[in-house]
Amino acid sequence: MSARLVLLGPPGAGKGTQAVRLAERLGVPAISTGDIFRSNIKNGTELGRRVQDITASGALVPDELTNELVRDRLAQADAVDGFLLDGYPRNVAQVAALDEMLAAAGQAIDLALELTVDPQVVVERLTKRAEIEGRADDTEDVIRHRLDVYAEQTAPISQVYAARGVLAQVDGLGEVDEVTERLVAALAPVLS
Repeated sequence: MSARLVLLGPPGAGKGTQAVRLAERLGVPAISTGDIFRSNIKNGTELGRRVQDITASGALVPDELTNELVRDRLAQADAVDGFLLDGYPRNVAQVAALDEMLAAAGQAIDLALELTVDPQVVVERLTKRAEIEGRADDTEDVIRHRLDVYAEQTAPISQVYAARGVLAQVDGLGEVDEVTERLVAALAPVLS
C-alpha cells in the first residue's frame, strides 16, 4: 500500500522503533535523517563529508543540507510509492521544503502521525536508557533541554499538519505492540 507519512514526537517517544515496525507493515522504507547522515558519512560521500564537518563541531546540520539529503533519498526507487519519514521535517521551513519536493512529483503527505507522551515519562525513559547504554551526555538537564528545543522548533509542525487535516495524534505510552496497533488504527482512513 502506498502511503507518504511523517512520524513526529519528542525525543524518547519511541519514533525509531515505531517507524521500523510501521514501515515493515506497509512495505515502505523508514527514512531516518540520522540514518541518512550516518550512511553518507560512512560511505565517504561529498554530502557525508559536509555533514561530518558540521556535526564534528557540535553544530546542527543546516536545513539546506538536510533538505538536499532527503530530496536525494526520496528520489530512490524504493521510496517512489511511499515512505515513512522519521526525524524530518524538524521545523516549519523543512515542511515547506518537503511540500515542494513532493509537489514536483504530484504528491503530498498523506498523514502525519504524532506520538504524544508525558514529558516526565520521557525524561525517566531517556535517563534509564542513558544508564543502560552508558550515555554520559544524556543527563536530565540535557534531556529537558532537548524537549524544550522540540517544543519550540518541531512541535509547531503538528499545527501545520492539523490545519491541513492530515494529523493523527497517537498515545505513545504503553507496550511497544500496543503503540504500534494504535498507529496502525490511525492509518486506517489513509489506507482504505
